[in-house]
Order: sequence, then C-alpha cells, then structure tokens
Amino acid sequence: MSKPLPDDIIEATRLTQAGRLGEATALLQKLLGGVRPCHSTSDERSKSSPRKASPPVIDVVAQDVMPDDAGVDDASAEQPLRDGPCLSPAMSGVFQRFKSLKHAHALHRTLKRVPPLPSEVGPSSGDFVAKSFSCEAGSRAYKLYIPSGHQGEPRPLVIMLHGCTQSPDDFAAGTRMNFAAEEHTCFVAYPEQSATANSSKCWNWFNSDHQKRDQGEPSLIAGIARQVMTEHNIDDCRIYIAGLSAGGAAAAIVAEAYPDVFAALGVHSGLACGVARDLPSAFVAMQGRHSSGSVSNGGKQIPTIVFHGDRDTTVHPKNGVEVVARAAAGGDFQHDVNHGSVPAGRTYTRSVHRDANGNEIVEEWTIHGAGHAWSGGSSAGSYTDPLGPDATKEMLRFFLKHRRPE
Repeated sequence: MSKPLPDDIIEATRLTQAGRLGEATALLQKLLGGVRPCHSTSDERSKSSPRKASPPVIDVVAQDVMPDDAGVDDASAEQPLRDGPCLSPAMSGVFQRFKSLKHAHALHRTLKRVPPLPSEVGPSSGDFVAKSFSCEAGSRAYKLYIPSGHQGEPRPLVIMLHGCTQSPDDFAAGTRMNFAAEEHTCFVAYPEQSATANSSKCWNWFNSDHQKRDQGEPSLIAGIARQVMTEHNIDDCRIYIAGLSAGGAAAAIVAEAYPDVFAALGVHSGLACGVARDLPSAFVAMQGRHSSGSVSNGGKQIPTIVFHGDRDTTVHPKNGVEVVARAAAGGDFQHDVNHGSVPAGRTYTRSVHRDANGNEIVEEWTIHGAGHAWSGGSSAGSYTDPLGPDATKEMLRFFLKHRRPE
C-alpha cells in the first residue's frame, strides 16, 4: 500500500485544481527548498574530478493568471519546477506521485516552443547577426539587430535582456522590438544568458556577485553595449536598457551601476535594485512579502518606464511599484494619472511623473487583468500578452525622448 501524501502536497493539489497556480508553485518551492541536495557515493566521487558548484537557480518564469473558476488551459506556458535540490528516493516518489495527479500537469508540463521564423524575428530589410563579448567576468553571446538606413548620423542602441528560459530570437519575436527599431533606425542588442551561468538561463540578479559595477553580469552587459558602440556608429548619449522578469531586474541593476552609459531604463514585470541578496530573499521579494524599507537610488536617478500586470503571480505587482518609487526618489515631480483600454483588449492605468520643465521622467503602466507576460507582445515568442497595450512601442517612445547628459 502506498504511503499517504504529505499535507503540503495535498494542499498544492487543491490550489492547482482551484486554478491558484501561483500559490501552488510557491508551496512546492518552499517544500523543495527544505530538501538537502543528494551527494554521490564515495566511489563515484573518487572516479569524478572536482566540479565547481552550480550557481543557485531562480526560475522567474511566466504564469498564466486564471480566475478561481477557470479550468486548466493545456496551451498555457506554465514552466516546470526544475533544477531544484536533488530529492531523496522517498521524497522523489512522493513528488512523482503528485505530478501524476489530475490537473497537476499545469505546474510541471514542459514548455513546447517552436523556434520563431526569421520573418517573425525582424524585418528582412535589416540584419540580425550573432556576436560575442568577453572580459574578465567571462563571456556571453548576443544577437545584434542592425537596421537598414543606419548610415549617416549616430543612431540609438537598445539593450534587451530576456527572461528565464528565453533566447534572443524568442525574445525578439515576442516583443517585436526589431520591427519597432527598424521604424526608428535603432540598433538592438540581445545578450544571451548561458546555461552554465544559470541552468534556467535566468540573469543572476539576486546574487550579490552580480549587483555591482565592473563585476559579474553587469560588466558583461555594459561591455556588450560598449562593444557595439566601437563597431557601429552609435550615439553614446542614446543608449537604453530594458528587460522582462529576471531580465528586468538585471536591467535595473545595470542601469543604476552604469549611469554614464545608459540614458533610460525599461522594466517589465521585474524587481528593483536591492530587494534581494541571495536566493531565499529573492523568493520572498518575488512573492511581495519583503519590506519595502527606505527607497534610495544612490543619487543615480535615471528616466524609467515600468510595465506590470496587476494579476502577476510570479513577480508580485508590489515590485513594479518599488521600481517606480526608486526611480522617482529625491525628485520633485508633478504626478498625472490617466486610464485607457486596448480595443477588444485590456484596460490599463498610466501614471506619469514630470519634472518642473514638463519632461516625463518616470512612467508606470499597470495592466489590469494581466499576468507575467510582455504586454502587447506577439504569440511568435514566449511569455507574451497580445491583449495588452504595446509595451515595445511605448518603451521606445519613452526612450527616444531622453538623452544622457554629455
């Protein structure tokens, strides 16, 4: 006779069947987090060479947000809980049994992706080329969109940081940033997180080794921007950075660390600098259970535009509010709020902070009913919400209004 399921597993099943996937995921993550990693036997250790421990993985990935009475949608992009601690044989059996329960596949199905077509990644008039950058912190591959008609005066550059499990092509197809960039003759670079740095390809925004200038991933991302500047005719006063989820959190760190490089910041469904220093504090922040504390940007105020769905159960909407508060800290702004809607789509609230000269310094877009996905994106890429306002169009509009002081 099989052993009864633990209470936490039963509760996670109940939450899943009720459509409350975010709460069920959090409960499972808590359960798995208390399991010690497995170790090889002494014979196995003697046969294998020492290996550097993998960095912690935090799966900041999209979740569909459904009303409590909704059924499970098999086409939704729910990610598995993976790359976590190695389970004991007994606990592994329990976990496998949970996975086989009715509806539990919503928490564990593998995301099925078809690589986007070239026509979905960008217009044929431009070029999308593979590049790489190396420095003391390591190396990263990246893709660069080169718009047609870029000869002549220096052009803007946008750095786009993908979310967990995504790739440059996937992110480009989902956001359609290359199409928008072609219209404005902008270059776009997409740094790619390596699986060796994080097995879910998340940017390590929650690791203190990757939160400072001239070290870790911030130095790699800023280095990519500088490399593009040296190889192409880029306006060094119009370089911008944006990201989704883990990429949005990383973008916020990089922008604050390099105010001499970036003229504006875009954060979609991300987190503010300083909300986490390790893996446990990252999960607390993602769930919105952390203390906001004092808001300070260290005197490094940078124009910022923020998008966040108010039904995001992966990164709590509180985090978007904190990105805005940090960007506006220390400023004397006039605050305007207006409401709108997308035809046959979502409603939204747009809040704007303007300085004494009427310049838009901080914008906050709250997308009502939206979950953890790029607003107004294309279904050709992952983690997109076609019903929302066009975050790509609005970000680029906001970016091009700003120049970094000479």
